[in-house]
Amino acid sequence: MDTGSDRGTNESATGDTAAEEAPHVSKAPAFIKANRSLHLSWQVGVFVVGLAVIGAGIAMLVLPGPGWVAIFAGLAIWATEFAWAHLVLRWTKRKVTEAAQKALDPKVRRRNIILTSAGLAIAGALVGFYLWKYGLTLPWNLKDQ
Repeated sequence: MDTGSDRGTNESATGDTAAEEAPHVSKAPAFIKANRSLHLSWQVGVFVVGLAVIGAGIAMLVLPGPGWVAIFAGLAIWATEFAWAHLVLRWTKRKVTEAAQKALDPKVRRRNIILTSAGLAIAGALVGFYLWKYGLTLPWNLKDQ
């Protein structure tokens, strides 16, 4: 099974590190990488731990807790051993950075502020109408009025 995590770090003969990124290398200790079966066991353990963290993160999307943080943490755990997870994590970081930059764009910020203000004004008008019509009576305590 080739996970791409046991490649060497010095495959670039040109020396141009800006154009080519070094391939992913396993973060396992040297004595573990020396034994093939031990290294495979290490990778299975890393996969299981990462899967458990991602599973907890998915559960926390609907339960209280930092779901997305746990999902990205599980992906970071996987990225220590698997080249594909490293690539996915790098792509995700790039997309999050792009979204943050887009959110800081003055046009987008202005639109978001206008939409938020309009939503708050509509919610305030609805609450005001309810209080004018029914007072501080909760909806389930209303008698046929």
